[in-house]
Amino acid sequence: MRDLGHGFYNLRGSFRLLGIDLKTQASLVRLSGGGFVLLDAIDLDEDQARWLDAMTDGGEALEAVLHLHPFHTVSVRSMHERYPNAKLHGTARHRSKRDDLPWEDLHTDEPELHARYADDLTFTVPRGVELVPANPNVHFSSVLVAHPASKTLHVDDTLIYAKLPKPLRWAKKDTLRFHPTLAKALERRAGAAGDFRAWVHELVDLTADLDQLCAAHTHVLRVERDGGPPIADRIERALGKVDRTLAKHERAYG
Repeated sequence: MRDLGHGFYNLRGSFRLLGIDLKTQASLVRLSGGGFVLLDAIDLDEDQARWLDAMTDGGEALEAVLHLHPFHTVSVRSMHERYPNAKLHGTARHRSKRDDLPWEDLHTDEPELHARYADDLTFTVPRGVELVPANPNVHFSSVLVAHPASKTLHVDDTLIYAKLPKPLRWAKKDTLRFHPTLAKALERRAGAAGDFRAWVHELVDLTADLDQLCAAHTHVLRVERDGGPPIADRIERALGKVDRTLAKHERAYG
């Protein structure tokens, strides 16, 4: 558990695939009204479960669990079973994969849900890309959530932050980039690449005052502690790195 300040806590979990721990995350947010919401879910270890119980009065103060990435479904059931009174929100794919659970009508990618938590959180959904692609290996898109009070961005897969091993740090110690499946995630229509660029520019504006980023499968970036460029600048640079991908899409679809 990492206390990122002003009521924002990031929990790191384990997610193993082919014997490799790819890691995953959830974030607990204290709302200005006094309750809590959980962004995403992990399989809690004993220490995390005790801590979360203590923070939320055994789950009574946990208002909702908001599942943000359509393809992050492994821990949905276990978290709901531990906190069954918390409202359960997800994307359409969460509902289809766990259709026996008591899902709320509003999806986490819908503006009506975003408005409900607007006093504390700002949601943004990538445009120009499919949120739930037919190809289950394309995990690009997710709902991103900013918490202005702690200056933190919670993001799953869409942006990947990685600290580089020491032997590779001769140029820089870390990197932020878009998920490598962008080319496959872009909608097959004219204007999709332009819509994606416009959304990234909006994301740059949204993150102008943020200095912490929680990435699902890697690390937490804390600019004040770790150094390096501001998060907004890093996102602009990440957009530059996919310019060829976007240009190729425009040549094919307009």
